[in-house]
Amino acid sequence: MDAARTSAERAGLAAFAGCCLLSGGNAIGVRFSNRELDPLWGASLRFGAAAVVLLAVTAVMRLALPRGRALAGAVLYGVLNFGVTFALAYYALVRVHAGLGQTLLALVPLVALLLVVAQRQEPFRKPALVGTLVAAAGVALASRAPLQGGVPVLSLLAVLGAVLSFAEATVLVHRLPPVHPVVMNAVGMTAATVVLLAGSLAAGDTWRLPQRTATWWALAYMVVAGSVLTFVFYLVVVRHWGASRAAYVFVVIPVVTILLSAWLDDEELTAGLLLGAPLVMAGVHLGALRPGRHRDTP
Repeated sequence: MDAARTSAERAGLAAFAGCCLLSGGNAIGVRFSNRELDPLWGASLRFGAAAVVLLAVTAVMRLALPRGRALAGAVLYGVLNFGVTFALAYYALVRVHAGLGQTLLALVPLVALLLVVAQRQEPFRKPALVGTLVAAAGVALASRAPLQGGVPVLSLLAVLGAVLSFAEATVLVHRLPPVHPVVMNAVGMTAATVVLLAGSLAAGDTWRLPQRTATWWALAYMVVAGSVLTFVFYLVVVRHWGASRAAYVFVVIPVVTILLSAWLDDEELTAGLLLGAPLVMAGVHLGALRPGRHRDTP
């Protein structure tokens, strides 16, 4: 039993590290994509390709596609989780650096907790209020320098809108009929691609394939590593560690993104970002991830 437990712990740790590392590069990939492609068109290419990969996996695994309420739920989840969330995120990351954007996205577990309370699925807890206040102070510190440097308020609001959409999708999925995770994401990303393409058409985006090698690499990374492999690693973490410990990817990813963005995208490591990011992560921990908050066991 001890050997099996040790093996599971090591497998969970390896998957956790892989998930954090690969996810940490996603926001930077979006930044590179946005330099050549219009945001919604770039998002459409990414999720369209990822949907094709996941649909192929679905066929190889001979998984059944959902019907009725389950299909409607998977479509709604995809539109919210991938369509709305990433439409806002891609728009924001035109002007917002990856490190700051990913730091704000770390608020998802805390916002999801507040939404659960607001929708009367769980009772209110004082630690949630404390965590919210600490995280809000971190957001204020982290975003102060970008605002002074000319980053539009609308871009920062778009990131926060992405946080809200992502969090609501997380809350929603627990109320939907159960669907295999691979199928849920395959259907969800397909639905999101349709929505993103419609938005891209309405916005007057230019539909063209990338010409720059860097853009192709960014797309390939986001599809294979940032979407499919990250998803697989996260499932392994949940399996071996439980959902509560797996949720810590949200507070580790910003650290990876900040370091990678400083290296690859020349993001300035301002005092506000370096002080605000730990506060955001501490607030998420206090409000949503502290020991005893969940009942999952490794």
